[in-house]
Amino acid sequence: MNAPLTRQSTCVAVAGRGLMIEGPPGAGKSSLALALIDRGAVLVGDDGILLEERSGSLWAMPPIQTRGLLEARNLGLVDFPVMDAPVALRLVLDPQAPRYIERAQIADIAGAEIPSLAFDPAMQPTAFRAEIALRTYGLPLPETKAG
Repeated sequence: MNAPLTRQSTCVAVAGRGLMIEGPPGAGKSSLALALIDRGAVLVGDDGILLEERSGSLWAMPPIQTRGLLEARNLGLVDFPVMDAPVALRLVLDPQAPRYIERAQIADIAGAEIPSLAFDPAMQPTAFRAEIALRTYGLPLPETKAG
């Protein structure tokens, strides 16, 4: 991949690792992102991100047009700090998500193999469950080269 690719996704960085949140309109992507931000995550992008390959890892970045903006229901667009993050896990919001899984599925996203889970956004505690999913199934932070 040469130029960054645009993808309809919400993404936050949890301890530096990108957590992509996808699903149909109204599924709760922004709400889950907001709950994760309340727990210390940093916004990458809401309802749209840029993806690029960096040293063998897929990175998510905020798009210029909506950089730092998250749509909070009943409040409008709210401004947040942003960061780039290596994509570690994709959650697909789905009220029919299976109750139990043995392993994450693998999604090909822009040529990268990313662990992917169906995730019921109505099951509480949603943000904490998303953090556990990232810890359990997410890719590790890429190693950085000392220079």
